Amino acid sequence: MTRIGLLSDTHGHWDERLASFFEGCDEIWHAGDIGSLDVADAMARFKPFKAVHGNIDDNRLRVIYPKIQRFTCEGVDVFITHIGGVPSRYERAIIPIIETNPPKLFICGHSHILKVMFDKKRDFLYMNPGAAGVSGFHKYRTALRFSIDGSDIKDLEVLEIPRSS
Repeated sequence: MTRIGLLSDTHGHWDERLASFFEGCDEIWHAGDIGSLDVADAMARFKPFKAVHGNIDDNRLRVIYPKIQRFTCEGVDVFITHIGGVPSRYERAIIPIIETNPPKLFICGHSHILKVMFDKKRDFLYMNPGAAGVSGFHKYRTALRFSIDGSDIKDLEVLEIPRSS
């Protein structure tokens, strides 16, 4: 079993409440808009770290972190990108990929809106962890943690931190 910490849209912000929430995780995955190389390096020192770059990330981050990550974690095919859309309105460039070779877990960020749902049409789990940073319109900073056990995705938990704190 692998415990995953998932976040997005940190926009250069990392705090100890995120570290506490992710303490028991084996890996941290970031769905883009990291915001600074210092934040990425801090997360990578804390736990094994996978990330994609987002639209606000500079060239240094874009060189290190790709636009799309596709990999297998235990028995789960994982697809991560920053701008992916939502079920029924996926980003145009993503549609051919998820229609011809759908993953089991599709992760994106960008919207700053926490959403986890099963896409029945494409037969995969969709996750957007919302925004963990302080920049944007969101009222709560959010992150997710969950387990992958063989081919099962389970034990989903949500962290909510009021943005003003």
